[in-house]
Amino acid sequence: MKKNLHELYHGQIKDLYNAEKQQLEVLTGMQSASEDEDLRNKFGQLVKSHRKHSERLRKICDTHHISPTGEKCEAMEGLVKEARHHMAESVPGAVKDAVMIASANRFEHYEIAGYGVAKAFAKALGFSDDATLLDDCIDEASDFDAEMSKIATGGWFGSGVNEAAMA
Repeated sequence: MKKNLHELYHGQIKDLYNAEKQQLEVLTGMQSASEDEDLRNKFGQLVKSHRKHSERLRKICDTHHISPTGEKCEAMEGLVKEARHHMAESVPGAVKDAVMIASANRFEHYEIAGYGVAKAFAKALGFSDDATLLDDCIDEASDFDAEMSKIATGGWFGSGVNEAAMA
């Protein structure tokens, strides 16, 4: 049981760390399974970004002399399970790529919310350095969400994965 905002904040950081670890495994698999070259490259960048997020969370934990482990992010566990289920039910090619984009968008939206809450707690507790690190994670997650959507829907001069999946 969390007794104060400090403990709640530490729990949120550990939860985010576990979510990152869970995502890394499935995103690496998505990178390998993707047929669209832009998407495969984006998943590669996303894997690198999530490693940076984990490093930032470790830095926060080191600052507060806590272990980053000890919490299980059940929400991410559910998102990962759902992503794997949908991937297994999809035929290879554009349909599977569209499923992976949808799953990655869900991951990013969850992260944006989680990091936003943690950042608000950090600010309330006066941990400005932590808030800056968490804000970097929010910015990266938001950027990747937008980039994944662009791959799904296409751009000015081309169609996206979603259109290819309609065939």
